Amino acid sequence: QVQLVESGGGFVQPGGSLRLSCAASGFTFSTYTMRWFRQAPGKERELVASITSTSRSTSFADSVKGRFTISRDNAKNTVYLQMNSLKPEDTAVYYCNAQSNFWTTLDYWGQGTQVTVSS
Repeated sequence: QVQLVESGGGFVQPGGSLRLSCAASGFTFSTYTMRWFRQAPGKERELVASITSTSRSTSFADSVKGRFTISRDNAKNTVYLQMNSLKPEDTAVYYCNAQSNFWTTLDYWGQGTQVTVSS
């Protein structure tokens, strides 16, 4: 059974940091592009960051550039999102997504982890 399990969310004050993890199983992790999305109440789901299968390339939404870093460890089947200098507008449910390099319509989603940035 394919699983993507996010962890590391929680409450943090503005300016603080969190590190999200997504543990994958049930598919060939090293052949998938990994992405982090987020969705805040009343807003559309937003692509936050992506990383290719061998970490050759990464990309970030303009709103998080310079503050967030995406990385992966293919030996551990895990992708990470390091979030620094957090702002209240970063508050959202963060989702892990895996997209096949061979079949772009084949993807998987985790259940999400809540990140709340507030004073």
